[in-house]
Amino acid sequence: MAMTTIKIPVELRDRINEDARAQGVSAAGLIEQLMDAHDRNRRMQSFGRAVRSADEDYWNEAREWDALVSEDSGDE
Repeated sequence: MAMTTIKIPVELRDRINEDARAQGVSAAGLIEQLMDAHDRNRRMQSFGRAVRSADEDYWNEAREWDALVSEDSGDE
């Protein structure tokens, strides 16, 4: 994997290193975990916005699918 250097304030570097040590991961590993959580949060926010903006036709179809799934699960 290719590596690079980024410029950050010394205080931030120290915070990253301290937290990484406490979690037993490298600084890069900690940053990757934080970015993964950040990306998931952004996806969930986007999903939430989409759900909140769904129209009545969407919710009617969702209820129909939910009813079909409920009926199918009762046959087994």
